[in-house]
Amino acid sequence: MIKQWLNYRSVLALVAICIVVGTVFYSQYLAKKIAQDERKKVAAWIEAQQTIARASDSTSINLASLISTGNTDIPIIETDEKDNLSGFSRNLDTNIIKQDKDYLKEQLAVFKEQNSPILVEISKEPYIANKYYYGESSLQKEVRYYPIVQLIVVALFIIIVFIAQRTNYRSTQSQLWAGMAKETAHQLGTPVSSLQGWMEMLKEVGGNEKMVGEMEKDVQRLLLITDRFGKIGSQPHLEEKNIVEQVNYMMDYIKKRAGGKVEFSLDTHGESNIIAMVSPPLFDWVIENLLKNALDAMEGKGRISVGIKDTASQILIDITDTGKGISKANIGKVFKPGFTTKKRGWGLGLTLTKRIVEEYHKGQIFISHSEVGKGTTFRIVLAKG
Repeated sequence: MIKQWLNYRSVLALVAICIVVGTVFYSQYLAKKIAQDERKKVAAWIEAQQTIARASDSTSINLASLISTGNTDIPIIETDEKDNLSGFSRNLDTNIIKQDKDYLKEQLAVFKEQNSPILVEISKEPYIANKYYYGESSLQKEVRYYPIVQLIVVALFIIIVFIAQRTNYRSTQSQLWAGMAKETAHQLGTPVSSLQGWMEMLKEVGGNEKMVGEMEKDVQRLLLITDRFGKIGSQPHLEEKNIVEQVNYMMDYIKKRAGGKVEFSLDTHGESNIIAMVSPPLFDWVIENLLKNALDAMEGKGRISVGIKDTASQILIDITDTGKGISKANIGKVFKPGFTTKKRGWGLGLTLTKRIVEEYHKGQIFISHSEVGKGTTFRIVLAKG
């Protein structure tokens, strides 16, 4: 599914690029055609002005006036042969011209960049001529800026499609996780129930007390795991809990299984009662996964330090190990399904941990620091209130 989504995204991006490139070239083609047409219009306007000045019969004057007044969009500035302003202009804001004495000069500089002037020779001896510089009409500006507008529209379209695809992918992934978790809980339920029945029978036989006691611990552990899986995909019930006690309990549990070569420490900055809204079974699962991950990284020897800090708006939980660390290339992959550096396992522990923290507790979890050969620090951020 991921590959299909990436292929779909690549095809969509390619189509968008083709649309934009095609639009740019076609807009440039249209802009050139409009520029040629506007040059002809300016030339016709100049000719009409001259006709008005020279004409003696009313018919010629009327025709020339019609042509002259027909240009209401193309801005024109008249100069002499040495580019000195004559003071005549067309389709420019007269109010700005009156208020700003440099306005015509500035517009003339712009027009020189846009189009070559039309030269009208008045006399050869002495040489007298007028130059008519003209700018772009509003239509030509719209055509010129159209590719930019098109690019923005296409970019927005792509963003919307990407968001929709990503949302759909996450929804499908969430349904898959929830379905898998609930099926696991269901499958575990039957053998655990059977074990509880066998234990009751063993209790009736003398001399099995110690064995039954240990079995009960394991069955309770299986019940806890079943409960955890059953809560995935359902809205968990959050309770006010003392985080210090919750973390301490899981540290004691892991300590018993870590061996004597691993040192554990807990720093709460002098606080013994730090309250947060959590789902106890799921939060315990998060801490357990992170502590087990730290143990695996140290391969049975080293130090695990847990720090809990209560701030005005957040609770920060840092779990630091002195293990092999994580390379920069792998830091971004740690929480992705299937990523693991162990020979065994599916690489789902940290993925589940992230989902529990972010989706069910509305918190954050990330690697705040890691150095190859020295260790890693995972940080959990829980909001208060």
